Amino acid sequence: MSGKWKNISGWLAAIVIFDQLTKVIVDRTMALYQSIAIVDGLFSFTYVRNPGAAFGIFAGSAAIYRRPFLILVSILASGFIVTLLHRLDGRERGLITALTFILGGAVGNLIDRVFYGEVIDFLDVYWRNYHWPAFNVADSFITSGVAIALFCLYKHKGDDPFANPANADK
Repeated sequence: MSGKWKNISGWLAAIVIFDQLTKVIVDRTMALYQSIAIVDGLFSFTYVRNPGAAFGIFAGSAAIYRRPFLILVSILASGFIVTLLHRLDGRERGLITALTFILGGAVGNLIDRVFYGEVIDFLDVYWRNYHWPAFNVADSFITSGVAIALFCLYKHKGDDPFANPANADK
């Protein structure tokens, strides 16, 4: 296994374990909809479950269709990310990190969908009456990964970091 794939595997394992560990702790120590203020007026741990995708998209759809659809989309997206990772030159550390973060988050939420049919969320950021939708560690890695990827792609300014698959394992 190349150094690139050792790093990807290590980060992927760490992200998924951290995500799942935090969700298990929340599930076992908090009642559903319980909220614990961490920074009063700004941040709480609030245990909710999201049957839909990001921001509750598809949450109102029938579970018989929603669950398989979201699982399939997660698997296809993960496969696409792995394909991109294969194509990247090992020197593209920023994009490799970004895609690994996104993949780790996707796998963490996929595990929830497979075992629970919904995703455990608990990070609740708000200001007065304005609440950002609750999210979890996996979502944080997905968001961070997207931000890093956008920054890296901006830096390339028209160059195609995926153009030479021959260098994928460097």
